[in-house]
Amino acid sequence: MTTFPTLDAWLTHLESAHPVGIDMGLARISQVRDALQLSFACPVITVGGTNGKGSTCAILESILLRAGYSVGCHTSPHLLAFNERARINGQMATDAELLPHFEAVEQARRSLPEPVSLTYFEFTTLAIMHLFAERGLDVVIFEVGLGGRLDAVNILDTDCAIITSIDIDHTDFLGDTREKIGFEKAGIFRPGKPAICADPIPPQTLIDHAEKIGADLWLFGRDFRYEGQAGSERQQWSYIGPSMRRSALAYPALRGANQLINTSAALAGLEALRDRLPVSAQDIRLGLANVELPGRFQVLPGKPSIVLDVGHNPHAAAVLGQNLGNMGYFPYTYAVFGSMRDKDIAGVVAHLKGEIDHWCVTDLPTPRAASAEELETALRDVGVAEGPDSSVTRFATPAEAFQDALKRASDNDRIVVFGSFYTVAGVMAYRKSQQH
Repeated sequence: MTTFPTLDAWLTHLESAHPVGIDMGLARISQVRDALQLSFACPVITVGGTNGKGSTCAILESILLRAGYSVGCHTSPHLLAFNERARINGQMATDAELLPHFEAVEQARRSLPEPVSLTYFEFTTLAIMHLFAERGLDVVIFEVGLGGRLDAVNILDTDCAIITSIDIDHTDFLGDTREKIGFEKAGIFRPGKPAICADPIPPQTLIDHAEKIGADLWLFGRDFRYEGQAGSERQQWSYIGPSMRRSALAYPALRGANQLINTSAALAGLEALRDRLPVSAQDIRLGLANVELPGRFQVLPGKPSIVLDVGHNPHAAAVLGQNLGNMGYFPYTYAVFGSMRDKDIAGVVAHLKGEIDHWCVTDLPTPRAASAEELETALRDVGVAEGPDSSVTRFATPAEAFQDALKRASDNDRIVVFGSFYTVAGVMAYRKSQQH
């Protein structure tokens, strides 16, 4: 049996073990799941959607931990360390905790009459599921990687499925319309189980699929919603669900315009599971006050103002543009921007060119990335010109792009690091290296 002494060695092996990085379909992974005899006695919550998945998982996790439950939370991708993908009771799993489960997955895979090959995401997701199953937790939360219907997370039968938003992304795999993508995402719904959709304009395909299989569909605006309370000294809001109302809630510690929709989705999920996982108003207040998620409109303390955001599609860029517009006045805004080639780059920059003066575009350490030259071309195409008040400069790495922005920015300016996870991770790693 192949086995490796360290987590890094396993991950390096998995990056090259399966010929295709994304291979849609559940036949292979389901065989390994059965060989592992994987099952959960506790409630399973799955969270899918185009944007807002990570935030919604973090909000659920934070509230459930305040309520005293033992919680497993799987999210992806990671920023600095793979271990971010597996949290138990709010702490990242250690390499030593993860290793036996990588070995268990490999052993199960090899035990099959005809061993199948697994992608990096499939293999690691199974290992994290196996770790959580062994711990006998009170509740587990799984973030869907891509789509829903054919995603590795969908090998588990969920007790509550949440879909945060539906927008155009990953068109090569999911289709090029919201109707096609909505159908793929609705694949995580289960008959008779709560199926929560927080997108204010859900595609008809999602509604039809939920009805066809007999899922208990909760729609934002129809079954649950939020209300802002204007005029109160400290901003407060209320959640209104089918059977309960949560009033006088503070805004979640995650910043940004769409966090109330994500929080409402999380609270709808908890309302749907209230018989098995009751939480109090105080648990919700504390959970929202303490939720943290790096790289989601994260504003770092100090000057110049630095914003980290992993938004990488037009829907996320529109929200980022809105959030930047709400921050107040800055003489100049510098952007460190890197993106995958398969993204709608023109759509992303169209939403942000009004907020950004100087663009530091960067290559990224992955073959899927667009080159800095391609990014510069996209910016020139939407009319970003060279001059004292606007510029585009190319760099080989996010760290170099960030150093250049730091050199040029005054204390009153701001720097926005956004695009791919790789862009934000590159800058976070550089900042960490400077702190020692």
